[in-house]
Formats: sequence, C-alpha cells, structure tokens
Amino acid sequence: MTIKVACYGVRENEVPFFYQLNKYHFDLSLIEDLLRHDNIDTAIGMDAVLLRGNCIADRKNIQKLKEYGVKYLFTRTVGYNHIDLQAAADYDMYVARVPSYSPNAIAELSLTLAMSLLRHTTYTTTRTANKDFTIDKVMFSKEIRNCTVGILGTGKIGLTEAKLFKGLGAEVIGYDVFQSDEAKQTVTFMELDDLLKVSDIVSIHIPYFPGENDKMINAEFISKMKDGAILINTARGELQDNEAILHALLSHKLEGFATDVFANEEKIFFQKFENTTKDLDPIVQKLLDLYPRVLVTPHMGSNTDEALTNMIETSFENLYDVITKGSTANVVLLPKKTKTVLQ
Repeated sequence: MTIKVACYGVRENEVPFFYQLNKYHFDLSLIEDLLRHDNIDTAIGMDAVLLRGNCIADRKNIQKLKEYGVKYLFTRTVGYNHIDLQAAADYDMYVARVPSYSPNAIAELSLTLAMSLLRHTTYTTTRTANKDFTIDKVMFSKEIRNCTVGILGTGKIGLTEAKLFKGLGAEVIGYDVFQSDEAKQTVTFMELDDLLKVSDIVSIHIPYFPGENDKMINAEFISKMKDGAILINTARGELQDNEAILHALLSHKLEGFATDVFANEEKIFFQKFENTTKDLDPIVQKLLDLYPRVLVTPHMGSNTDEALTNMIETSFENLYDVITKGSTANVVLLPKKTKTVLQ
C-alpha cells in the first residue's frame, strides 16, 4: 500500500532532504506554502499531512482533512500549539510530533547573534559595504572571555549554548527550575534576579507556558538586568514584551537585542512586506528601525542540515511506526477511541 503524504512549508533547500530520507517510499507531495484555509484542497486524496510551525490546523481545516480522508496529522516541530487538539480528537486524528532535534542549530544561532552584537560586526560590515572603512567608538567592545553570559533554561539547547560560550572563555551562569547534574558541570546556577544583575549577555531558552509566563521579558525583568546588556531570544516570541524591549533599547538600558521569534509570527515571518498593502506591526517596525542594534532572523534556528535531517527522519519514523505497529513513541493525541492526550 502506498501512503500519500502532503508535506507543507517545504523550502527549496529542504526538497532533496525529503527525497533522500524517504526510505519507506511514501508518496510525497511537497508543498512550499504553509497550510492555510485557502489551500486546504491540496490535501485531497492524502493519507497524512506533515506540518511545520505556523501551519493552520484549526477546527475548520481539520474538518476538511477528515472529509478528504486524512487520518494522520503530524508536525515536524517540537511544539504543537498550531494544532487544535480538541478538533483533532473530535475528528479521530492521530497526532504526532518531533520531540527534539539538533540543539546545536538553535544554540549556534543564539551564539552568533550575541557575538555579532557584542563585537558590532553587523554595524561595521554595513558601514564597509557602503565604502566607509573608518573606525569609530561604536566598534570598540569587550572580549567574550571578559563577559558573563546568563543562560535562562539549561535544557539541551541552553546547555549546548552554555558549552559553546564556555569554550570561548566566558563565565557562564544559568537559571533553571530543574538544575541537572550535567548542566552543573558547565554553568553556575543562580537565582534569576542575581543572574540578570551581572550578565553582559542574557540568552533565553525557556519553554512557553500559555497563561503562565506570557511576556515574562517585560519592563520589570529588564529593569533587573545589567545596564548595557545584550538580550537574545531564540525560544518563543510569546515570552517577550516587544514594547518594553523597545523602550529599554531607546533608553540604552539594553545595548542590543536579537530575536528569532515573535508572538503571532505567522503575520510577520515567511512573507515580504515590500510593495504590499500589508502593514507590519508598528512596534516590530520600530524595533527593526534600530538595526543594527536590533537583529531579527525569521525563525530560522532549525534551518540547518542536522536539524532538518532529525525532523524529517523522525516524522517518517512516526508515520511508519503508526502504520506498521499502531503506535509511535512521539504521539501527542491518540484517535478518538482512547481520547488520550499525552504531554
């Protein structure tokens, strides 16, 4: 039996990976666009769909998928908040995810953004691109070995970044509710307020819990940070209060800010605003106007060879296991007959 799979949000560079890793010979339909309401008909005749973050898997689309005969609603992401689990249960969908992928992908991006802001390389190369080869006071910086780096969240990604910074000679401190023995070998754990007070760079790797830590990076949080610090967020956009960050940058409480994420980023990322009637969020626009003190990447943290391989391989394994064994270790939602949601 040939299993037909519609894969959404497949970028050009990802296409060969999908084909090379397709060892189970699924019949793949690779679709560049994210799943939306206006292209749901691309799932007609499919047995399974494979989503990425920011695809729309709400009740309306899930109902359509059920009508089209889709049984398996998978995502190649760790998070699955883009899937309406109650609707998926109501329409007897099997939902699975990718629980993890290369932590180096995110950690290396965080490190790169932090070092770019610390050494003012983006500022400098922008000037030289415009044929200005003079050196000014902005280009002066501390060396990373003379800096303290605070890592918030020392799971796989945060700990990987901590090891990278420590390898460069920085003093690395950490904050986490769960302080693993492995992390203790790399970071010195501190209370959050103490960490913020002494860190030259603060990098966020805390999971987002809706209703619990929304906009935790707010004015109060920033007020506890060291003057002139650099803030990096490659975790979740919902964790940051953009307006508070903007004010901190304008007052120079923060020297620099870099992010790979925004709340409601489906309205921002993966599209162009040039020559369009679409309006960019005004606070986001004001942050962008502070370039190169503000660096924004469009949720590209996982866009590496290793991370992509991990996500595709695990997704294909999930589907193969469900079809051949009736289950996968990476289940999020079982079909309606059990009505069990696994966290």
